Amino acid sequence: MSLITRWKRNANRLKTESYALFLAYKDPRTPWIAKVFSICILAYAFSPIDLIPDFIPVLGYLDDLILIPIGIIIAIKFIPEEVMSECREKAVYSLSQEVPHRHKAAAIIIILWLIIGAVIIIALFKIFSD
Repeated sequence: MSLITRWKRNANRLKTESYALFLAYKDPRTPWIAKVFSICILAYAFSPIDLIPDFIPVLGYLDDLILIPIGIIIAIKFIPEEVMSECREKAVYSLSQEVPHRHKAAAIIIILWLIIGAVIIIALFKIFSD
């Protein structure tokens, strides 16, 4: 198997796992800690803001290539196996049939970043107003 074929297969698997993680986030059987961790990983994965900016050669993409898969692996460990297997099946079916509901995911990410930004602004305002 060629290197490019493996990369494509792993990219498709990552896409499926991240969508399955989103579906597991919405499942009521998923524990709250798994939901919090999952939404943080998904927000980071789909956010244009990175820990290491992408314009920094090599390191800029290494955080995406390392942190996101590790985060997904850890998040999956928090989710019950039966929930995750059902969500994987749904993800494979959905990704083969249609484009997933990107508007909902984008709205969740934008709201999350707005909340984080508001908390930072309020904290800075309190620090500098004293």
